[in-house]
Amino acid sequence: MTNTFTIRQSMETMEGDGVTVKRLMPIPQFMNFDPFVLWDHFELGAGAGFPDHPHRGFEAITYMFHGSMQHADNLGNHSTVMAGGAQRFTAGSGIVHSEMPAEHGNSSGIQLWINLPKSLKAIEAGYQQVDAQDIPERQIGKAVVRNIVGADAPVHLHTQVRYAEVLLDAGGNYREDIAEGLRGFVYVVSGRLAINGKAVVAGSACFMEKISELDVYAEQTSRFMLCFGRPHHEAIKQYGPFVD
Repeated sequence: MTNTFTIRQSMETMEGDGVTVKRLMPIPQFMNFDPFVLWDHFELGAGAGFPDHPHRGFEAITYMFHGSMQHADNLGNHSTVMAGGAQRFTAGSGIVHSEMPAEHGNSSGIQLWINLPKSLKAIEAGYQQVDAQDIPERQIGKAVVRNIVGADAPVHLHTQVRYAEVLLDAGGNYREDIAEGLRGFVYVVSGRLAINGKAVVAGSACFMEKISELDVYAEQTSRFMLCFGRPHHEAIKQYGPFVD
């Protein structure tokens, strides 16, 4: 079948308590990309955040670029993730949590939601924190790759996902084979890339299906997130914080 490439621009929207996010999905013209439900690139200061709210039916990863994020939930977890670290919660049958930034300065990162298959919607809720020093990092040519989910990566999900942060110097190439059956996207946090020949600027993403190789060229020094997953081929029914 034919490879498909689609460039999509994030949309600014308000979320939580006074937080403006760059949202790839769900937005009116693009609701989800099985198995992915939500992608928010956030930056917030003290006084804003995400007070107590409920979730169910999916898993979420918060990955931090700068600052920190404090997590607290009804399971008894209380922890703070710093820049370069990640938090994962499995909402399953239900969880109530809050995410609040550092008391001073700005905090920024990505929150990603991954759907749970119907057979796992009612599993017990859970939480995992991985600090920056525990996320494997390697230099590949002009690229620095930090593996968040996937082979040799520490964050664990119930869906097959490849998730990484890549810092790529200007003029550098990054190539990676994509496992058969995975679909996903590359989101440009900063800089400008050519992704399999398609120009993509900061705040945008290139969505891809039926590809066997990813080829990224940095027209400028860039930071991007690589996110691929195996679809469940089940309808995603999202109602605010719930995915049934």
